[in-house]
Amino acid sequence: MIIKSRAPIRIDFAGGWTDVPPFSEKEGGAVINATINRYTYATCVPRKGNEIKIISADFDIFLEVKSFKKLEYDGNLDMIKAAIKKLNIKRGLDLYVRCDAPPGSGTGSSASIGVCLIGLLNHLQETKLSNHEIANLARELEIRELKIAGGKQDQFAAAFGGINFLEFYDPAVSLSRLRLPDNVINELEKHLIICYTGKSRLSGNIIQTVMGSYSKGIKKTVKALRNIKRITYEMKNALLSGDLKAFAELMTENWENQKQLDKSTTNPQIDSLFEIAFRNGAIGGKALGAGGGGCILFYCGINKEHVVRKALISTGVQIIDFNLEEKGLQTWVV
Repeated sequence: MIIKSRAPIRIDFAGGWTDVPPFSEKEGGAVINATINRYTYATCVPRKGNEIKIISADFDIFLEVKSFKKLEYDGNLDMIKAAIKKLNIKRGLDLYVRCDAPPGSGTGSSASIGVCLIGLLNHLQETKLSNHEIANLARELEIRELKIAGGKQDQFAAAFGGINFLEFYDPAVSLSRLRLPDNVINELEKHLIICYTGKSRLSGNIIQTVMGSYSKGIKKTVKALRNIKRITYEMKNALLSGDLKAFAELMTENWENQKQLDKSTTNPQIDSLFEIAFRNGAIGGKALGAGGGGCILFYCGINKEHVVRKALISTGVQIIDFNLEEKGLQTWVV
């Protein structure tokens, strides 16, 4: 028996940062994101004995231990180790993991890996977890086991898939699927461009700085976070009414407020890419995730996406082709 799973990565349209405590605890957050057809994959082959073998195709890392008791956090494949420990997997197995997205891309790939692994290992359990429980457990592993700062939007996107409006009133999470008509979906897929800067970034340090400023009541930070939350509600209305010009403008407004949170959210390369994209026909844009590198999302004007793509590619960056994905975590046996 071979068990396999996959979970999608996501692009965030608005609201990122408001799902992070202490803001999400004190004021409640709101996020709109969408999963795309780029995935994390995991395969589990049960084996006799207690040996555990873990292979990560992305990092070209191979790990083998005599039993689950020998798993130690050391910065290598720690999410996989944490999932095995938390689900109390005491049998031998071979685990293979890979992800379509480059590390540090700002597309929630680490959370997708967590959801994918827990879904996979959950298949070995007698008592099964729901997708909501899998998302919560994936977040718990990051924040409590591995001490990684962050929010919850990524885990819920990977577990459920689709275009979602999420509200956070810690510890509660409310997820509402935005069931947009086909013409709106088609327009989004036609006009959106994902640009990978070629530079990965670690969001944890930025998050600690921003939320530290919020806790101190720094006016600039507090105002920007509240603006980002407001923008998310306005964007939900724009999407549901099919007003994609307003959607694009709100993406940009979200980005302008995101840049107010910390100077490291942008850099000369990112600023230059925005200038080039808008000069060639983009009408909206924002960095994905915490910014500072990773991916940038642009919304292009009517029949301008090919011009924007060509201009961006000329700078040496990578364009990631995609379609929107409705499905979340999937697990199957072969």
